[in-house]
Amino acid sequence: MAFTQNTLSIHVYAPALMGDDSRPVAVVHAMERAIPGLRLEWTVSDDHELRPLPQRDAWLAQARRNGGFPLVCNNDESYPVTIFGVAESARFGPGGQALLEVHAELPLETSGLAAAADILEGIAEGARAFWGHATPFEASVEISRQTRDPVRKPGVSPRGLPALKLPEKIPAPEIPARLGWLNYWSAAAARAIGLPDPAHDAVLLSQAGRTATGGWVVRLTDAPLDLDNPAHLDALKRAYERFPAIGGRATP
Repeated sequence: MAFTQNTLSIHVYAPALMGDDSRPVAVVHAMERAIPGLRLEWTVSDDHELRPLPQRDAWLAQARRNGGFPLVCNNDESYPVTIFGVAESARFGPGGQALLEVHAELPLETSGLAAAADILEGIAEGARAFWGHATPFEASVEISRQTRDPVRKPGVSPRGLPALKLPEKIPAPEIPARLGWLNYWSAAAARAIGLPDPAHDAVLLSQAGRTATGGWVVRLTDAPLDLDNPAHLDALKRAYERFPAIGGRATP
């Protein structure tokens, strides 16, 4: 399945999978609950063929792919939805810790946008994630270009946005590596970046919700983040200014 600028990309970062771990099933169930009628009961074989999963949960509970879990999807070309997990090794992980990265994609359409915060929260809480974000594909690509390193990734961050450190140079997995349109911060991540501060966060908190585990889902802009919109770019810059710990730039 090819993804385009009309895709909403969701990424969450959680502790690495361990043994008989139920989180792959939990995140798939969370995504299905958030989108009425969605059934992620297909996968893609090694020869790129769609294959039905009549016993999806049992299959997913056993499936492992290099520390992650295989892609499952809905087999609907008019509204393609996918989710999968990949492992980040301790060598390249923040604070020297291995991570599970869960990636989901769905169309950037009104029906999906209405549920976007619930989808992000469900996936993140199901994965027991440290942090995550849901961001339109095009903006997500630009934000990824903020990550810079003099040796491994030289260059200038786009649009005057601050340069962010490589994940392995961020001191702890609770510290988010970047911002997005909708941001999930676990209770630990919120403490790490200094949220909430009632004196500074009134606007952000007016667009935020608490989760069942004490985390936060914070929306930077009402409409999906569009960096060609000066107001949206300013909102992103203000959030980076407010949270200097994000991207490993400074302590809060």
